[in-house]
Amino acid sequence: MGLVRVAARTAVISGTATAVSGRVAQRQALQYNEKVQAQQAAAPAAPAAAPAADDSMAKLQQLADLHSQGVLSDEEFTAAKAKVLGI
Repeated sequence: MGLVRVAARTAVISGTATAVSGRVAQRQALQYNEKVQAQQAAAPAAPAAAPAADDSMAKLQQLADLHSQGVLSDEEFTAAKAKVLGI
């Protein structure tokens, strides 16, 4: 009779431990998801226009340098500048 009692107690303890472990893992996952969502909501969205403007300015500067070095003619510089500016 003692062996059955020990086996039953072990099964109950094991089942309880499994249930508690599952609940703890679930709670941790929920806390992690809430933390990630809070960080995403708090992070300001980077303006899309700023990098494009910086890129355009860099291209224009490069074109101006090439023009001043004589690599680009006046017509080539004007055409390339219009293309960068979208004119």
